[in-house]
Amino acid sequence: MNKNRDLYKRFVTFISGILLLAMLTGIFAFVWYKNYSGEIVLPYYRRGNWVLIAIYCLLVWLFFRAYGGFKLGYLKKTDMLYAQMISMVCVNTVSYFLISLIGRHFMAAAPVALMTCADMGVIALWTLLAGKLYFMIYPPRKLVIIYGSHQAAALVLKMSQRVDKYMICESISINEPEEKVREIIMKYEGAIICDIPAEQRNDYLKFCFEHSKRAYIAPKISDIIIRGADDIRLFDTPLMLCRNYGLDFEQQLLKRVFDVVFSLIALIPAAPFMLIAALAVKLYDGGPVFYKQKRLTLNGREFDVYKFRSMIVDAEKDGKPRLASQEDDRITPVGKILRKFRVDEFPQLLNILRGDMSVVGPRPERPELTKEYEKEMPEFGFRLKVKAGLTGYAQVTGAYDTTPYDKLKMDLMYIENYSIRLDLQIILMTLKTMLFPPKNNAETEELLLAAKNSEKKENTEK
Repeated sequence: MNKNRDLYKRFVTFISGILLLAMLTGIFAFVWYKNYSGEIVLPYYRRGNWVLIAIYCLLVWLFFRAYGGFKLGYLKKTDMLYAQMISMVCVNTVSYFLISLIGRHFMAAAPVALMTCADMGVIALWTLLAGKLYFMIYPPRKLVIIYGSHQAAALVLKMSQRVDKYMICESISINEPEEKVREIIMKYEGAIICDIPAEQRNDYLKFCFEHSKRAYIAPKISDIIIRGADDIRLFDTPLMLCRNYGLDFEQQLLKRVFDVVFSLIALIPAAPFMLIAALAVKLYDGGPVFYKQKRLTLNGREFDVYKFRSMIVDAEKDGKPRLASQEDDRITPVGKILRKFRVDEFPQLLNILRGDMSVVGPRPERPELTKEYEKEMPEFGFRLKVKAGLTGYAQVTGAYDTTPYDKLKMDLMYIENYSIRLDLQIILMTLKTMLFPPKNNAETEELLLAAKNSEKKENTEK
């Protein structure tokens, strides 16, 4: 029965998305006809009005796709609501300027503001009702986890936080007899395969495929590299080509042009916030406004990264590099606000113009900390195949306390799947992260520490 319902899941989410899109477009059409269509210099006739409404519908669709506003059942309700709210603010702001451009002067903003409020009410109601209907039709999946070490406990905890989506009913060690493991897999809708040797993992993955069971796999570094491979064919033999050199020349050139144009444009709206931040830092304790620090970028080259100072003066007077935690007592009250909304990073737009950094890429790490990470993760240097970034995939998908190993995997996923479209999507997601910062997960952090103490994690592959 569950398998039959799964066949129509995409159809259900598609229909619910179309319904939301139609309602939002209908609200705009009403506001346009009532407040603006007759006010422009040369009023549109029927087709002109339809084209403008179609453009609005397209904008809503594009922003919702970028922020994940249509991902019913995939995102948490709050996350999806945040995504939709930001999308509507962006769409309606763009639409207002478009209407003003058509009208050849700044049109009344009140109707657009009221329209935005109505949109918020519609998406809140849609999120509530569509979410309830979705999870009534598609209850959480019953899963079993196959683990090789205590490190799998952290993944279980994270998945358990989505009780609306996953129901982990049983766990079994890889050390149990193979027949017993297979028998337990057959009892549930899918299996979570975490931290087990590659050969056994492949066997259980094939077993799940044979019996049409879902398999959730915590990827290794090599898996991520393979996912970025090109499919080629040598006569009648399929091959996968891993180029392994980061971005090619055309991609580097396009990315550099994009970086320069974006940073020059971004400096205009960022300037007032940078001025306010500089004054706040200076007035708080009279110390220096800016802070520079050695970081690593493409091919391990060192450069000075610039930030607004968010910590007390001489925060590392003992000379020992330390990562800042969310509750670090060295962070000033002003610094906490700057960090929360990522304003302390704005001076790095100058690093981008200098060519030290890119708009999107792995966040630059300190040389001393990189050496420490490489002792346990020799692959940590792989992230230096591209320039360091002002924002990155790990920053918009992870939390403040995401482990370095998980950040490494997300950085590699970005490198192996790079595109300008992905850069634009990450930039839009950064706006959401600035407005709605992810919360620190203390339980996960404690569990990871306990697991590390009980069993040393093997990050390198045998």
